[in-house]
Amino acid sequence: MESKEFAEMICGVLKDHKGEDVVMIDVKEKSSVADYFVVASGRSMTHTRSLIDHVEEETEKLGVSPTRREGVREGRWAVLDYGDVIVHVFNDETRLFYHLEKLWGDDKNVTKL
Repeated sequence: MESKEFAEMICGVLKDHKGEDVVMIDVKEKSSVADYFVVASGRSMTHTRSLIDHVEEETEKLGVSPTRREGVREGRWAVLDYGDVIVHVFNDETRLFYHLEKLWGDDKNVTKL
């Protein structure tokens, strides 16, 4: 599966489970770390953890596991690293603080879903 298609699938999972403000940022031209960042918000720490769990369940069905998983237990900012796609799920306060869309995005490379 191509990285864009994989990122779009993850966005769909996040939206299906009530992830808020889901965006996909194309960072291919800005970073060698990944092709896409997927960013979403959870309404609470529990919701943030749940969103990450749902993403992992769906990607496992495809036989894909994250190479790195951080922050899930705390529920403020969880990260799943799938190589070409990095998933960030924040609570609202933490998302506003880091504002990855502003740091990595511009009008051309951010897709709001």
